[in-house]
Amino acid sequence: MNKIVAHFTTVCKHKYYVGKYCFKCGFPLRGLKHDLSKFSPIEFVESVKYFQGNRSPIEKCKEVNGYSKAWQHHKGRNSHHYEYWVDNLDNGGAALMMPFKDACELICDYLGAGHAYMKDKFSYAAELDWWRLKAAKPLLMHPHMKEFIAKILTDLTIKDDTVVLNKKYLKTVYDNITRS
Repeated sequence: MNKIVAHFTTVCKHKYYVGKYCFKCGFPLRGLKHDLSKFSPIEFVESVKYFQGNRSPIEKCKEVNGYSKAWQHHKGRNSHHYEYWVDNLDNGGAALMMPFKDACELICDYLGAGHAYMKDKFSYAAELDWWRLKAAKPLLMHPHMKEFIAKILTDLTIKDDTVVLNKKYLKTVYDNITRS
C-alpha cells in the first residue's frame, strides 16, 4: 500500500510542476492534460511495482525485464515524448522534429521530473547536467530537438526563467534552430 501512495504522490507532484511550467510557457491546457495516461491500469500498476522514489519506475522495469509495457503505452499516447516522433522503424528508425508545442511540453516534462525526483536538490544547473549525460548517449532524437533542449536548459541557468519560459522566447529559439 505504501508504494501505491508514494507513486501516486510522485505522479501528482510531477504533474503539478509540469503544469506550473506549461502555464508559464503559455500552454495551460497541456499542463492540465499532461500525463493523464499514468493513471491507466497498465501504466499505474507496473509503475507501482517498480517504484523507487528517486527515478522513473519505467527505467527499473526496463533493467529487470528489458522492456516496459507501461512505457510502450505511455509514449504511444503522449506526443510530448520524442520517442512518439520516431518513424520508419523497419529501416532503422528516423527521428522527426517535434512540433513546437510538443517540444515545449517535453522541456516542461523534464523540469517536472527533475523536481519530482531530485526534490530539494533540483536546480536548472542540475537539470542541465542531467540532460548533458542523457544527450551524450545515443538517442533517436532529431538533432534540432537536442539543440533546442540544450539551448533552453542552458538559458535557464543564466537567465531568469520568466524570460526563457514564455511562448515568444521559446518560439524564437525553436524557429532559429529549425531553420538552420
